[in-house]
Amino acid sequence: MKSNGAKLAVILQKCRWIKQLKQTHLQILINGLKDSDFLAYNLISLSSDLISLDYANKVFDDLPNPSLISYNTLIKCSIGKSHKLAAFAYNRMRESGISSNSFTFTFLLRCFASFHKLEGGAMVHCDVLKTGFVSSMFVMNTLLDFYAKCGGDLSVVRKLFDEMPETDVVSWNTIIKTYMSYGGIGYAIKLFESMPERNLVTWNSVVSGLVKSNNMELANEMFQLMPEKNSVSWNAMISGYIKSGDMKSAKDIFDQMPERSVVSWTTMVSGYATNGDIQSARTLFNQMPTKNVISWNAMIAGYVNNHMFNEALSVFHQMLIEAKCKPDQSTLISVLSTCTHLNSLEHGKWTESYIRKNKLELSLPLGNALIDMFAKCGDLESAEIIFKKMAKRCIITWTTMISGLAVNGHCREALALFNTMCSEGQKPDQVIFIAVLSACTHGGLVEEGKRVFNQMVHDFGIEPRIEHYGCMVDVLARAGRIEEAIGFIETMHLEPNPVIWATLLCACKFHGNGNLLESLIRKILDQEPDNPSYLRLVTNLSSSAGRWKDALNYRVADRDRGTEKVPGCSSIQVGECVHEFVAKDTSHPQRKEVYRALRSLNRHLKMIHHVNIELAYLGIYQATCETLE
Repeated sequence: MKSNGAKLAVILQKCRWIKQLKQTHLQILINGLKDSDFLAYNLISLSSDLISLDYANKVFDDLPNPSLISYNTLIKCSIGKSHKLAAFAYNRMRESGISSNSFTFTFLLRCFASFHKLEGGAMVHCDVLKTGFVSSMFVMNTLLDFYAKCGGDLSVVRKLFDEMPETDVVSWNTIIKTYMSYGGIGYAIKLFESMPERNLVTWNSVVSGLVKSNNMELANEMFQLMPEKNSVSWNAMISGYIKSGDMKSAKDIFDQMPERSVVSWTTMVSGYATNGDIQSARTLFNQMPTKNVISWNAMIAGYVNNHMFNEALSVFHQMLIEAKCKPDQSTLISVLSTCTHLNSLEHGKWTESYIRKNKLELSLPLGNALIDMFAKCGDLESAEIIFKKMAKRCIITWTTMISGLAVNGHCREALALFNTMCSEGQKPDQVIFIAVLSACTHGGLVEEGKRVFNQMVHDFGIEPRIEHYGCMVDVLARAGRIEEAIGFIETMHLEPNPVIWATLLCACKFHGNGNLLESLIRKILDQEPDNPSYLRLVTNLSSSAGRWKDALNYRVADRDRGTEKVPGCSSIQVGECVHEFVAKDTSHPQRKEVYRALRSLNRHLKMIHHVNIELAYLGIYQATCETLE
């Protein structure tokens, strides 16, 4: 029997898959070894890691006489997973007459700290005092750390520190770190200076605390005084300078490092990208001796955040070709964002296929990104398939799907989905009501929009934001209910912004209500006199209404301010490449062929349908065309 137990112990420690673990568990039961402390410890731990805490609890419940080790193991497995199970196991252990040891208290305190359960930790504190474990440095340091994380009161932490019968460097590090986190930099430095001994953790705590408080000058002074430094010290300084936007100092620290880890390289790449210097980020990225998936993610996300979507796809393709790092969920979310911005359904479908083939978990963020990409690329069928596949849905999932239906013209379906969400018990937030009201706007659903707005205010107690008001004004104005829209604006608890007045202005023009034009134009220009978009809007509307003098005045004002319209941009995917075309841009390498084809199409359309394509709209002026001939 003992030899069987030893063999099973070896097999158990080698288990990496659920099937292996369950088979070994069965062998333990068949051989009558379920009361073995060593096997129980490993079986409970592995069950929690590979299967679930519930399964580990069932293994524990099946033990005929659980020992202190078994109880401690179950409590340890509960850290970050279930404070209720930890408390239940502890109470059951006491009822069984089994005395706690230092591990029991430290595991309990760590579990309650992971859930910020102050009451649970306070109960453990009482038991520590009753059982005399105040003499255990291990327990008291854990208790100090618990109050530092959950107490919310610096004086409680300081009182406990002062009352500790004995302190060591861990105790001092905890109290210093706590003062730093509460902003008590001066007290933290005084404590640091009065320490009987310091270790590298102490120095790093002080430097990191100063970095987090954005006191880089003092952080650098402490950093320079350090008798020894490790990667944590160097990376803390680099991160601090990056956060403050001082990339030169960050690069100086990076260049001084005796050994640069992949973390250091990645931090610098991400720092350059975050601060807008994407060229330096790419240069450093190319110089990296080794890259991990986080490095690739930093470079891809850097391009995405700097709106360089083709380059982001290029780096992703390079990552796949090199095949040293597999894309993870963060990689794919960035890639899907790129596909969405480029409106590249082909790339998006390939990414979804990659997720399926590699059996990647359809997590909430990844599922939401897929729905968003498919919906914005016009593939609602695929978006709905992903939506239905998702085992869990959050408010973002529902919002993305409802918004996708709305922008693709399925407005009543968007409303129906919102009603389904509410019936399933998902509480709506401010953002989803903007999506639902936008659906009402696009679909011309006036009464439904009014009902949804009232539902938001009265049923869910959500105070309307300017966006909600804007949607309602748009719903009413598009339907020609101008007077009702004006009455609604007068009931608003917020000051109407130019968007609301512009919405009403366009509706007045469309529905032939010219009486309000002058007053609405005045309201817009009073609030946004220098906004070129509004100046062009009022110029065009004044022209179409026959107010030529006003139109001329607005056009002169626009010209005198020197404002320029942001050029329009369109894109098309041909094979693996996405081509972008910007108004007035002649930088495309195949521009001659493109413009020649446009002129040919224009000639044919004139002949057949008497249609004249506005080449100026595409940013192609006659002068440009002549130059290219």
